[in-house]
Amino acid sequence: MTAAIDVSLLIFTRNRAASLAATLKSVERAAKYAGGTSVEVILVDNGSVDDTPERLAEWQGRQAFPVRLVDEPHAGLARARNAGLAFCNGRIVAMTDDDCVLHEAYFTAVCAAFDRVSGPAIIGGRILLGNPADLPVTIKLEDHPMIAPPGGFPGGFVMGANLAFSADILRSTGCFDERFGAGAPFVSAEDTDLLFRAAGLGVAIRYDPLMVVDHHHGRRDTSDETRLLAGYSFGDGALYAKYLFRDQRARRAIIADILAVRFDWTQPVRTHAGIRRFYWFRLSHKVRGFAYFWRIALTARRQRLRSRDGDPAGLSAVRPAVSATRPHRWRHDRAGREPLSRSDRARP
Repeated sequence: MTAAIDVSLLIFTRNRAASLAATLKSVERAAKYAGGTSVEVILVDNGSVDDTPERLAEWQGRQAFPVRLVDEPHAGLARARNAGLAFCNGRIVAMTDDDCVLHEAYFTAVCAAFDRVSGPAIIGGRILLGNPADLPVTIKLEDHPMIAPPGGFPGGFVMGANLAFSADILRSTGCFDERFGAGAPFVSAEDTDLLFRAAGLGVAIRYDPLMVVDHHHGRRDTSDETRLLAGYSFGDGALYAKYLFRDQRARRAIIADILAVRFDWTQPVRTHAGIRRFYWFRLSHKVRGFAYFWRIALTARRQRLRSRDGDPAGLSAVRPAVSATRPHRWRHDRAGREPLSRSDRARP
């Protein structure tokens, strides 16, 4: 009988062979420290053209714990996340990035965090700046536990670079929406979208500062920071559009963002050197994402109408179907909507 797995750790990588060694070394160290905690690691190569596949295979061969290599040649972080999820066997699924370094007690802290909750949950952890020369972005520094307000918009409360969840929640929420995230049309917010759906179903969203990683993101120029923050807002705006008519939380978030523009005069943010008026900057890029979502949606609708009595190929580019050959544990629409029907699953 195969032993039960406590934690499945997902790592997604693309063309970072040189820096990946530090991440993998930290995983090895944390797994050894975990003692009686059973761990498996799923490494998803998202179309690398350097020697990442060879390095992953070499590392896999040296480990005492289960390691699975997954090849997802089509670029897209949400697509890579879904590809890896298909092979997870743990009761807890944890995710980190290929530029993060786990602290030694990481797996122990993840299990302890879920032992403290009574039902399904999503728990994010602390993200420290790995290199003091990098700009202080994409980090999470709070040193106390927190619980997300149930009726709010969860963007930024926890982050995908250090995120874990009860494996069974995906049966209700569906997988990641592949239109969102790095490498996809809406650039970011694939993790926020999952959090939004989960919170709407009553799943607890928590922050635990004992789950710690160091983030070596390498951004040192203010223009890099500005592009990053613009992308985050663009993705959030697309999320607002996705849920505009379905969920009042999205409408409340839109109103809050509009009203927040006044803070550029009353409580200005001075921490981003490349952004003069932060709240206006954020709102303007959310408007761009919102508009682009509807542009894509209307284009897809026209394609559906044109192909209604013919070949539906125009739809496949907008709503990717689950491959019948991939052993998905959760058979959900990969655009983050309702579960697929049996006939939908067989569709090419």
